[in-house]
Amino acid sequence: MRKSVKSMLSPLGKAVALACSLAMCVSLAACSSSSSDSKSSSDSSDKKGQIAGVTAKGKLGEKPTISFNTPMTVSDGSYVVLQKGDGDVIEEGDRVCAQGIALNVKDGTELMDTWTKNTPDCSLKVDSKTLSSTYYNQIKGAKINTTIGFGVNAQDSSGYSYILAMTFVSKSKDLKKATGEEVKDVPANLPKVTRAKNGKPSIDMNGQGSVDSLISQTLIKGNGAKLTDKNTVVVKYTGWLTDGKQFDSSWDRDSTIDADLFSDSSGQHQVIEGWQKGLVGQTVGSQVLLVIPPDQAYGDKEQGPIPANSTLVFVIDILAAY
Repeated sequence: MRKSVKSMLSPLGKAVALACSLAMCVSLAACSSSSSDSKSSSDSSDKKGQIAGVTAKGKLGEKPTISFNTPMTVSDGSYVVLQKGDGDVIEEGDRVCAQGIALNVKDGTELMDTWTKNTPDCSLKVDSKTLSSTYYNQIKGAKINTTIGFGVNAQDSSGYSYILAMTFVSKSKDLKKATGEEVKDVPANLPKVTRAKNGKPSIDMNGQGSVDSLISQTLIKGNGAKLTDKNTVVVKYTGWLTDGKQFDSSWDRDSTIDADLFSDSSGQHQVIEGWQKGLVGQTVGSQVLLVIPPDQAYGDKEQGPIPANSTLVFVIDILAAY
């Protein structure tokens, strides 16, 4: 559970923010297949939203070389298809990983690059509920290895205007619920969890009282990637007080959350400590029972329906990580 609601940067936003202190939100556009080595230029017509005069060359799926005359200006939301991909079509619900380069339109200098250290951003999910219609309509139907140049004007003190060239390098689907092997040796004194057909958990507290130390118990062992303290994890969850009162459930909203397991620049966790400690080391596809003492939750502070000094019980399905 997040300590508080915070804005989420979309694809490459976190990488750019770390590299350049730029605040941005981007998503990108669609196109079709081409040869494995391509060079294409922007549409020089006056089509609304398209950037003219930008070219790219290089092998598909590798860092492209991008050229344009400087200085130039770009509009927020403007784009240009630089390389047409040759891979699978990106569909509704896909999670897409993208590599990116940000180029200052004033002088062409490179502001950031994820290719060199091979750190693609996988935070983009093709979802009409969360993406604006403009960007959703552009990316849905694109092919893997497509490269798009996107115009961005930073709204922070940097004042940068730049082209962010994103290459979609892979895609996957988030799980709908925990999938894996049922754990057989769950201690008998822990709360008892049952699941509806769709995966939604229900709980019998089984006499669970307050605790002084964290309990993290895997209920279903997934076979996906192991979580680290550098991951953002996509989860569905339900939370209860030890008297059995439910105080929150993403299942009831038919939604997921993206929870950061890493610390921010000031060393603060973005989720309560019990989540961070209880989820690191778990695997994608798992379902985890957490019993969290007050000092790893909200301590002596009341938090909405959660009284001060509450021990919290969560059942969390780990659906994806990036």
